Amino acid sequence: MATDMCPMKPEPTLSFTQGLIVGQISVVLLITAFIKFFIFGDPPSPEITASIRAAERRSRTLAHRQSLLTLRTTTPNTTRQQQQPTLNKKKSSILRSPPTLTIGSILNKTYYNVDSHQPESLDWFNVLIAQTIAQFRSDAQQDGAILTSLTKAINGTSRPDFLDEIKVTELTLGEDFPIFSNCRIIPVDEDGLSLNTGPGGEKRFDANSSRAKREGSRLQARMDVDLSDMITLALETKILLNYPKRLTAVLPVALAVSVVRFSGTLSISFIPSNPSQATPAVMTFSFLDDYRLDFSVRSLVGSRSRLQDVPKIAQLVEARLHRWFDERAVEPRFQEIALPSLWPRKKNTRGGDDPLDGTSSSASNSAGKGKGREIAKELKEEALKEVQAEAAVGARRDLSPPENLRYRRARGRGDAPGTGDFSMPGSLPGMGLDLPT
Repeated sequence: MATDMCPMKPEPTLSFTQGLIVGQISVVLLITAFIKFFIFGDPPSPEITASIRAAERRSRTLAHRQSLLTLRTTTPNTTRQQQQPTLNKKKSSILRSPPTLTIGSILNKTYYNVDSHQPESLDWFNVLIAQTIAQFRSDAQQDGAILTSLTKAINGTSRPDFLDEIKVTELTLGEDFPIFSNCRIIPVDEDGLSLNTGPGGEKRFDANSSRAKREGSRLQARMDVDLSDMITLALETKILLNYPKRLTAVLPVALAVSVVRFSGTLSISFIPSNPSQATPAVMTFSFLDDYRLDFSVRSLVGSRSRLQDVPKIAQLVEARLHRWFDERAVEPRFQEIALPSLWPRKKNTRGGDDPLDGTSSSASNSAGKGKGREIAKELKEEALKEVQAEAAVGARRDLSPPENLRYRRARGRGDAPGTGDFSMPGSLPGMGLDLPT
């Protein structure tokens, strides 16, 4: 009988109500800990954050250089040159081609020694850049083109569904100007690696080395940049909750980001055109990985109960901005600007009177092509008449005997032609000047 009895189940120590209370308390504790340590936790100091980011960028740059060196050892230079397609163009037999120009010959002809030349100040360049930035700020104040373009670029066509329209509430372009200094010339190869390093690690440049004479080697200008200003962009939008139905909840968000300080090293290179590959001349610029970019982020979340200056939001925004800048203008990445042809062309000529071919905007808009040709014909006829008149006057001057203004004869009423008495202009009366005839 005892073996047929079912064993008794242990009774729960907590009732359903007690378990519900314990569960709710644990959820509240987890949410509180998340808000306190994750959202409102004290952010690290700017110096620590800057050093961590600089170390990450430096490790990325070193890894990129190591990969380039590994690729060079596995792929010879001749093989890489054979892989590049070339276009055969007929060269002129009249125009003499200059001798092959290398970076060493450029440095020799400009008397620039990269090993001993002292860094130069760029005071004149700072003045030009300051005038350009001042004009840009003045133009931005005249019309709202910059606000319209900025609003259109921020909203774009790929704005997520949970974000309302983004509005620009404040835009400050700053008052100070960047200061460029400590400019120096660094020879680099086609991959941007410095050629100013000897085999033993000493800083010296050998213009006769194979790397210096290799195709693609160029001269790079490096200069320090420092900017301390307050460039601010303030935005406001709304976070939309569209579940379980559309516009279930709306959370207003306001954000203001200011660039407080930027310091770094700017590198500028000029890459000449390559007619064999149909590539134009370009200017490239990038920043080295040792830059410092400081932001000031202010945030405001909510409508009635507002959360102001949430540290985690500031960290997320700064990390996003640094990543955006690193992906575009920090080595090994660079920006490339195509340069137009520097040869003087008529279509680029400005100044002086309107063109004589009748192609000015007023003539083309009012008179048309036929009237423009008539105006050009009349102007050519008037110019031809003036040239003929000047030629006739010059011919008459050639037929008349030349007279020296200094020793011109003062003739009286009784003087006969052919007499040899001459008077000096400004001389005393009665004193003559006997000149051999």
